[in-house]
Amino acid sequence: MTGPGTPIEALIELMARLPGLGPRSARRAVLHLVRRRGQLLGPLAEAMAEVARTARECVSCGNIATDDLCPICADPKRATGLLCVVEDVGDLWAMERTGAFTGRYHVLGGTLSALDDVGPEDLGLPRLEARIGAEAVTEVILALNATVDGLTTAHYVADLLEGRVQVTSLAQGVPVGGELDYLDDGTIGAALKARRRL
Repeated sequence: MTGPGTPIEALIELMARLPGLGPRSARRAVLHLVRRRGQLLGPLAEAMAEVARTARECVSCGNIATDDLCPICADPKRATGLLCVVEDVGDLWAMERTGAFTGRYHVLGGTLSALDDVGPEDLGLPRLEARIGAEAVTEVILALNATVDGLTTAHYVADLLEGRVQVTSLAQGVPVGGELDYLDDGTIGAALKARRRL
């Protein structure tokens, strides 16, 4: 066991602050890294130092990049007129993993929340409005979480952009492979309201 104040204990405490890791998981992860110093710990430390030195926010969309523009914004093939608005970078990455969206993104950096004192001025809304005209956007797709704050934000953005561009949102309801008996009432209700002709 390491003593308090040692570099290993400091690493465990830092790792325990990461999402999904508590003190026990952090201890196991650090032990694994220390046992494999050559294969994992050294390269991980180098990669983290490089990311700490080069990572920045894309000046256009808010994605994480190593240049002023992320690869998505820099790709001329992505200038399709479609702009997908997401809450945070993790949501952008989730959308990208599907490979289904070929346009560009806009990261708000959060959602409106009266409880957390987050208002419109705290989100990336002025930058969003500027992009609408500058990038010849024809449709804004709101891909915000189906939470109270996410829905409030979606309605606010839709009202803000009304008459300037078509605003759509992701469909909500029964997931692929979902069984009705295992779904919550809100999901079933949303699916029923969003029904379409076969």
